[in-house]
This record gives sequence, structure tokens and C-alpha cells, in this order.
Amino acid sequence: MTEHHLPSQLEVSPEAPDRNLALELVRVTEAGAMASGRWVGRGDKNGADGAAVKAMRALIHTVSMNGVVVIGEGEKDHAPMLYNGERVGDGTGPECDVAVDPVDGTTLTAKGMANAVSVMAVAERGSMFDPSAVFYMDKLATGPEAADFVDITAPVAVNIKRIAKAKKSAVEDVTVVILDRPRHEGLVKEVREAGARIKFIADGDVAGAIMAAREGTGVDLLLGIGGTPEGIITACAMKCLGGTLQAKLWPKDDEERQRALDAGHDLDKVLEIDDLVSGDNVFFVATGITDGELLRGVRYRAETAYTQSLVMRSKSGTIRQIDSQHRLSKLRAYSSVDFERPS
Repeated sequence: MTEHHLPSQLEVSPEAPDRNLALELVRVTEAGAMASGRWVGRGDKNGADGAAVKAMRALIHTVSMNGVVVIGEGEKDHAPMLYNGERVGDGTGPECDVAVDPVDGTTLTAKGMANAVSVMAVAERGSMFDPSAVFYMDKLATGPEAADFVDITAPVAVNIKRIAKAKKSAVEDVTVVILDRPRHEGLVKEVREAGARIKFIADGDVAGAIMAAREGTGVDLLLGIGGTPEGIITACAMKCLGGTLQAKLWPKDDEERQRALDAGHDLDKVLEIDDLVSGDNVFFVATGITDGELLRGVRYRAETAYTQSLVMRSKSGTIRQIDSQHRLSKLRAYSSVDFERPS
């Protein structure tokens, strides 16, 4: 018997299944968005997150991959579904690292605010940074035009001037997106003294970073301290978009600092995209939950739901925006996901 080797989806190959993986993944974030979208403005961020997790878990096991959740809802004891280390996919196809954030912006969803998204990223097995030692990192993200000119170790005013020059605009035209947190009081002062504009976000810095890298959003730069898991998901998106993400681990206390040092982390090191996700075959998908600069949120009309998604792949550089119409009565006939309004 002659043995033939079929290239896996994540090997360097132009085979069709390689391209199809991203289009399979978007069904997962669509399900998460439609499920959590029923909770928009209801003031219950845990309810929204739980609905998204349940829906995504039902769909993720239909994807042709042999995945392990590296960035999930937490450890198994505290997150019974989509927990770190959980095996996902249908068990066929490539070995993958999986990062998933069922609702990036739970507070945004609960309050009906802009830019809540459901996101997921997949890369070769072993390629994603382990975020367990330090929960926060200081981040800088911008798009392709200014990617080669910024430096997270430089003063804020210098980076803003470099971005303005790269984009052939004035400093006063630069808009910086920052998480609205007390820890950013000094950063906010520096940005204002530099003369740039600020867009505050209450939550969801994955969407904020992608806005900084996408044309037409009105955002040029993301700065500030946010979650390390979200930073890794952002790195996956930036690898597809051609932008840059620079980060430094930010221990919140002495105990976390010591844990990071014990794990062998250099706290002074600037982490680049390749440090956070290595390799060049990364898939990233996001579906809007609420309306925003990045994506339109889920809309419901009678028995129909409408979603808008961003689907990207780093190896090909392909970026798709997908508008989908979902017949809920049809979905109920074959899907285990309940897309009805919460009681």
C-alpha cells in the first residue's frame, strides 16, 4: 500500500481547507454574538457572557481542528466551559492553539454601549504566549502606516508626533483610544498635553486596538494597561492587519511580580507581536454584538437576526467583512443553541 501524505491545514500549502478554517470559525463568533445580543442593555454582564459561552461551545466542536484553548474563560474549576486547556474542535485537522473571548466588552453589552464583540483566534499549536503569570500588560497598538515608527518605551508625545507624521496629519488630528480607568490618569494627562484627542472606552480593548489599525474608524492609536489574554488575541488580529502591538508585562502587585520572575519573564522586555503569537498562519474572527466603529451589532427582526463579522488570515493577508442573515426558525431546527430572548 502506498502511503500518501496530505498536508494539514496549518502547513505551508494553498489547499482549500486552509482557507476554509476561518470561514468555519466565524460561525462560532456569530453564534456567540447572537446569543449574547439578546442581553444587550439588560444590565447583566454575566448573563450575556454565559449565553455567549454556551453558544460558542456548541459550535466550536463542529470546526475541523484539533484545538486546545490557551486563552479562555479561566481555569477549569472556575470556568466549566471554554476553560484554559479544554480540547475543542471535532478532533480532525491541525493541532491548534485557540484563543476565545465570547464577549469582549461584557460591561458594554450589559449597558448597551458601543463596540462589544465576540472574538476568536486560532494559530499553530504552541505558538501563543502563556499569559498565566501576569494578568495585565501595558500596550501600544497602531496600524500599518505608523507601525515602523512607534516605540512603547518612547514618551507619549513622541509617539503621537510620529503617528501624525506617518499619516501626514497634524498632532491635533490624532485620536488615542484609552480604557477609562483610574490607573490611566497620568497617561491621559500626557496625551492631552501632547495635543491629541482621546476616545475613552469602558471595556473591550481588543476592539479598541483593531480600531486603531483599521481605516475609517477615526482612531489612530491605542495606549494603556489592559488584560494580557486580550493582548494575545490582539496580537493575532494585528498579525493579520499588518499593524503593530508592543507590550510590557505589568504586575499589579509584588506577589504577581515575583510569580512572573519565577516563571522566567523579563519584565523590562518589550514584547512584539511575534513574542505573543509566533508563526504566520493565524486566523482571527470577530462578530459585532453592539454597534460601533469596528462592526455593526446584532439586529433582530421577527424571526431573523443580522450579524456583521470581520474574518482575517495572516498568511494570505485576506480581510473579509461578512454580513449574514440568520433565519432563527431554521437554526432552531438543527442547532442546540437557544437564540430566544432570555426570560
